[in-house]
Amino acid sequence: MADNKKRLVVLTGAGISAESGFQTFRDSGGLWEKYNVEDVASIQGWYRNPKLMTDFYNDMRAQLEKAQPNDGHKILAELEKYFDVQIITQNVDNLHEKAGSSHVLHLHGELTKARPVNNENKIIDIGYRKMEYGEKNSDGETLRPHIVWFGEAVPEIMNAAKLVRSADIFAVIGSSLVVYPAAGLIQDLRSGTRAYLIDPKEVDVPGWLNFHVIREVASKGVKILRDELLKDFA
Repeated sequence: MADNKKRLVVLTGAGISAESGFQTFRDSGGLWEKYNVEDVASIQGWYRNPKLMTDFYNDMRAQLEKAQPNDGHKILAELEKYFDVQIITQNVDNLHEKAGSSHVLHLHGELTKARPVNNENKIIDIGYRKMEYGEKNSDGETLRPHIVWFGEAVPEIMNAAKLVRSADIFAVIGSSLVVYPAAGLIQDLRSGTRAYLIDPKEVDVPGWLNFHVIREVASKGVKILRDELLKDFA
């Protein structure tokens, strides 16, 4: 029963998807590098050139269709046997779901979904297909990618904070912790919560949070995390 399991809350960022061949925001040579971020990842960019942004997210969706979850994603899914695993992801891909994770909260939207320009609640699943520029839903409303862009509110942030506060164990995997409000979620940790950070790069975390740092790429780091958690809690 899930009620008897320790709750493991995991915040994932671009680093967990990079090993799956899904080019991320900060990857050298990645899809993003060809564009000014303000042109393809801000609400102002959408107002300026919605066709460019429609094409950009079509390209990302086509790339995502070919991407497969790596060991980092798969092990998190497997840990559901032992823990109540709740994933909060900053990523817009569906690699956690492909790996079999049951509880995934997407802070920044999802590539495989769309919604009307003026209604964030009428979300539809479009899979990996191309969106047409100016495409409308059955109610005649113009659609846009279901992505939370810079300059927009993050509707799920309060639900994410509630999850973090409920954690018995917390892990940050592949997130630089520089994009807010997601980066601020670590401030919601209860005192004494066991916390881990997995990233091959230096990540600035307040010292008082006392994270156990695993300086590895996600696929290797999550294996280490799994072994530690099973030794201490399972």
